[in-house]
Amino acid sequence: MTINIASENSVILYLDDPTDPKNITRLKQINQAIQLSLGPDLTTSIPSYHSILVTFNALTTDHAQIIQKLNTLLNDIHHRPTPSLNNSQLVRLPVFYDATTGPDLPLIAEHHGIAIEDVITRHCMTIYQVYAIGFAPGFAYLGHVDEQIAMPRLTTPRATVPQGSVGIADRQTAIYPASSPGGWNIIGRCPSILFNPDADPVMPFNVGDRVQFMPINEQEYRYLGGEL
Repeated sequence: MTINIASENSVILYLDDPTDPKNITRLKQINQAIQLSLGPDLTTSIPSYHSILVTFNALTTDHAQIIQKLNTLLNDIHHRPTPSLNNSQLVRLPVFYDATTGPDLPLIAEHHGIAIEDVITRHCMTIYQVYAIGFAPGFAYLGHVDEQIAMPRLTTPRATVPQGSVGIADRQTAIYPASSPGGWNIIGRCPSILFNPDADPVMPFNVGDRVQFMPINEQEYRYLGGEL
């Protein structure tokens, strides 16, 4: 990994090979070690696709000390095996796939020349990795969707995408944790709460976890608290 200064009180670690599919489990391992080893010097550490942003307490340490500690930590982790993907948490989330909740289902099916049912099946059969959480609290970037349902972002984003909407953009999929503007192709809606600052944990998943979608009908969707 390489370490660069990101701001007056932060550094960012980059994996040298961003294309390695094992990166996400290695990043999770490194992030956990950072949180354990830096103690009160650490303010936050945020992992993403192939990087970790480390923000430190500038009143107790500085760039040089943090970089030295991180290099020591990375050297130690380098000799440890990369954790298996199967050791990460698997989160199953219900989704109501329907024209009322997924207005872009017909568009994706027509684009790829397959049935709407095939779009739903392909979306559910994949177990996705949480690569990053951002854009909004609880918005998890999940990959990778089957190539037969991958779609580019909408040319014109919608002014409002309802809370719980499940979308596809290129080979990523995600759930909108709150109502907001958005340009992803919407294929269904999830009734689960994805961000609650008063709960513990505040989100059902973290970077490095796995997510699988489970199809439900309208009755089940409403029973779980979903709204149309």
